[in-house]
Amino acid sequence: MQKITPFLWFNDNAEEAIQFYSTVFKDSKLVSVNRMGGKFFGATFELNGQQFMAMNAGPMFKFTEAISLYVNCETQEEVDYYWNKLTADGGQESRCGWLKDKYGLSWQIIPSALAKLMGDPDPAKAGAAMQAMLKMNKIIIKDLQAAYDKG
Repeated sequence: MQKITPFLWFNDNAEEAIQFYSTVFKDSKLVSVNRMGGKFFGATFELNGQQFMAMNAGPMFKFTEAISLYVNCETQEEVDYYWNKLTADGGQESRCGWLKDKYGLSWQIIPSALAKLMGDPDPAKAGAAMQAMLKMNKIIIKDLQAAYDKG
């Protein structure tokens, strides 16, 4: 087991959420399931090698944007894939590459190009990329690049 594992608290749909995440992230597996009285209670699962724990614990606590899961993407196709999958069926777009999935969990779907462009030592170019990103919901790499190039 990894030293630090994100633990996700669901009201009563943890099993459904795990199944959904397992369809979004192709490299996934169910590690273990805990049942109480034959009913799903919790599980440990992996998405792309990252282990998570989840349980059905009731409605007392909800997910907030104070915690998000960051998905580093190399291409626009990868950004589009995760963005579309995670906003489907009731997910919500937000700004600057952030979204909430249909379970209320916040995700950042971020192309690696964003850090490269915004980290440029030329403040005009980096600032132009930042300003472009601030106007986006889903990050569009070619639009970031175009703003950077004009900066």
